[in-house]
Order: sequence, then C-alpha cells, then structure tokens
Amino acid sequence: MKIAIISDIHANTLALEAVLNQINSLKVDKIFCLGDILMAGYDPNGTAKIILELGNLEIIQGNTDKMVACFSQELLEKAKNKFPCMGYALEDDLKIVDEKYKKFVKNLPENKYIEINGLKIQLVHGSPRKQDENIYPNTPTEEIEKMVENSSANLIFCGHTHLPCGYSLESGKTVVNVGSIGRSMTQDKMPCWAMLEINDNGTFQIEHKTVKYDNKKVSEIIKSRNFKHSDDLAKMYV
Repeated sequence: MKIAIISDIHANTLALEAVLNQINSLKVDKIFCLGDILMAGYDPNGTAKIILELGNLEIIQGNTDKMVACFSQELLEKAKNKFPCMGYALEDDLKIVDEKYKKFVKNLPENKYIEINGLKIQLVHGSPRKQDENIYPNTPTEEIEKMVENSSANLIFCGHTHLPCGYSLESGKTVVNVGSIGRSMTQDKMPCWAMLEINDNGTFQIEHKTVKYDNKKVSEIIKSRNFKHSDDLAKMYV
C-alpha cells in the first residue's frame, strides 16, 4: 500500500496542486494530512476546497487551524506580539475564510491512530504530546523519546516545523517529520512530503519527496495582500 503524507499547506494552492499532481502520478492508495490548511498564505478557501474533495483522506487539525477556528481577540494580540507577520496574517485571513471551512477545521481531531497490516500509525501535528511542539532535524533523540513515550504507535508522522527529518528511536518507534507543502523551510523552499509504502507483513519504507513550483509568484501574491508585515511573510517563500 502506498500512502502520501502531507502537512502545513498554509493556504498555498499553487504548491498543493503541484504536490497532488506528483502524488497522482505515483498512484497512491491514501493521503494523510497533518493539518495547517488555512492560515498565512494567499488562498485559504481554495486549499480547503481541494482538501475536502480528496478521496481516501485521513486528516487532523494543525495548530494554526485551531487559531482560525477558535479565534479570540486575546489570541490575536498574543500572536501579533510573538510573531507579528503571523498575527497580522491571521487577522486578514479571518476576513476571507468561509465559515464552512472554519467549522471543518474546528471539528478535526488533534491526532489520530490508524492500523494497516498490523502497523500502528499515529498522525500528529507537532508531537504526540503537544500540537505545537517542535521536532527538528537536530532535536536530541532523548527529547523525542519523551515526546512519544505515551504513544502506542510504531510509526509517528508529524509536521509543524516545516523541516523534514526522521528518527529511529531506541524504544523501537519511528518518528518522521514530513516537512511542509505550503511554506517549506528547506534551503530551496520547495514543497516537501513523505511517501509511505507498507508491505503485507507490516514492514515499511519511507521516502521524502519534493517538487518544484513557482514560489516567487506566491511570494509576490502574498506581498500584494498588503496587510501589516505581509512583506515579511512573503520573504519566507524565496
């Protein structure tokens, strides 16, 4: 069985379409989405519409999905103070996101267990412990062991940091950060996702994949949204 795992789309329809074209060419059986669909990009309604129309999809909520769905003035001010371009992007996104998509992400689970051929998989956004916890390429393995110690899964997929990486832990668990579709933090800024192939006996192989798209065009569109600090957000794409 072939499964594509995507995460952190961040309202970037152009990147999402490029990745889905690649996924479709590989004839996958399922798609797992680890959240962060709507916020801080250029087309939240477009990306949500595409995601909702996908077949064979398993999806969970990301931390920015929760920010959109559970918005409050206190949360907005906190976001503006901590990370201004994200806070002001959230404020602007709330003006354009369709209510049906806010409701959709609000009702998503924060994590999900799936078992295939005896392989128990957990989908999380940040870590099994916390929705916005970071798993980076240089995170010490002893810290990751603590993050996953209460997970009953053999294989854990996460996103959130926008940086792909993977760990085979002494506990026997495998943890894979799939990277980001919509705002990749890799050197080339290209979308990154993961392909999981599960054999009949439950053994598996995982490969990170990337695809090229017009990130400069997306950067220009985001800058043209012209909310406060939109130029700072736009710089993250190039």
